[in-house]
Amino acid sequence: MYKLDTSANICCSPVDQTNCCEPGDKSACCGTGAQDSCACTTLASVVAPLATPKNALPVVVIGAGPVGLAAAARLIERGEPFVVFEAGEAAGTSILKWGHVHVFSPWRYLIDEAARKLLEASGWAAPDGEGYPTGREFVEHYLQPLATLPQLQPHIKTHTRVVSVARQGHDKLKNGARADMPFVVTIQTPHGEDQLLAKAIIDASGTYESPNPIGASGVPALGERALRDRIYYGIPNVLGHDRERFANRSTLVIGSGHSAFNAIMELIQLSDAEPDTRITWAVRRADVGQMFGGLADDALPARGALGARAKQAVDSGKVHFVTGFKVQRLGLHGDQIEVQTENGQVVTYDEVVAATGFRPDRQVLNELRLALDESTEAPLALAPLIDPNVHSCGSVPPHGAEELKHPEADVYIVGMKSYGRAPTFLMLTGYEQVRSVVAAIAGDWVAAREVHLALPETGVCSGGPNSSCCVSESTPQTAFVSFESLLAAPVG
Repeated sequence: MYKLDTSANICCSPVDQTNCCEPGDKSACCGTGAQDSCACTTLASVVAPLATPKNALPVVVIGAGPVGLAAAARLIERGEPFVVFEAGEAAGTSILKWGHVHVFSPWRYLIDEAARKLLEASGWAAPDGEGYPTGREFVEHYLQPLATLPQLQPHIKTHTRVVSVARQGHDKLKNGARADMPFVVTIQTPHGEDQLLAKAIIDASGTYESPNPIGASGVPALGERALRDRIYYGIPNVLGHDRERFANRSTLVIGSGHSAFNAIMELIQLSDAEPDTRITWAVRRADVGQMFGGLADDALPARGALGARAKQAVDSGKVHFVTGFKVQRLGLHGDQIEVQTENGQVVTYDEVVAATGFRPDRQVLNELRLALDESTEAPLALAPLIDPNVHSCGSVPPHGAEELKHPEADVYIVGMKSYGRAPTFLMLTGYEQVRSVVAAIAGDWVAAREVHLALPETGVCSGGPNSSCCVSESTPQTAFVSFESLLAAPVG
């Protein structure tokens, strides 16, 4: 068993995986400036045999997205040893998959304060606080500069997927001195599997890799698993690298959240240039209700504009809009995808876009004792605070370690994943979560219980099953998406 040597001087670039140094050449390149091109240091070269008390072990952060890196910045403030494991090739890998889309929140709501202090000390200049970045701009102008700071970079391990977390020597059933034991973290790297010990776990891995299925009952439709590679889950870049796939073809978009809104608006733009592009938009709900929002009540005006534009697209007839569309079976009909609904309707399309949101994957933490709400899959104390039938993104009260704790001490699920299936997450909420969680891990429960956040009110959702955050019409005509609606868009 090993522990990570977080003080090691590591030849490693989180982005460039070429011109790698061999492990034996580490001492030759580190400290010379050449280490920026050395990306293939093995895990064995940065670990040391375990001979450390639990309290001196590192905190493991899962995921190098915005909330994971904010956690790292807070751990640096507290002087806590840590390591961040990122499955992708660089910080913000999942965000780059929708990098062409603008976020709803302006820059002033997207930068963590602890991260800002570290960046500004390095000479970084913050973007205009009123600007709305694309996902790619958010990564390139914030996450990548943060991840490459000398205080963070040595502790971020890319191409490293956390496979499981457990208590050392204790399965889920075993009691004993459970809370006194460190966590055993199993990781998969390009060089194989390995393990290390940790004193605490912060899971900020998000939900992007776990899309909701198309099937109407919350499980994949018949045939959906077999056609997974033919279905596009998320928001395709139809005006960019996905253009050829969708131009002058028929596309079915399924979903009633903001991810679907964006996909529809870009497909309409594509159809203006490629007139044989045909678009069908299908939602499960029989009654549209407040699907497009409350128009004038959204303090995030970019989101309000998107809802208004989506409604206008339906009213204009530019898309074929279908309600009560519940998919039972998918199959192939020649080169097309055949879709059968629960009422027996059979239709075929060249492409199917599943903009049905995302859900958390709990497999990594399955051997730990978690207390999760049976419907939202959020921590029990948090669940009633984020119920999307009651709360909008801005009406969720600030919360932290107290609401996020589990029967398993020192393990916290933060960020979008902490909200389970609820789509009401705002980035500022995640930053406040990790400020509080890191204070709790450091033993400062007074700070952990303080409230350091005032959220913008974004319109209280109605109490009905078709509720959604309210929107407004007043903004520039640009495609936007919020982190919360992209990572867990409401299912139609």
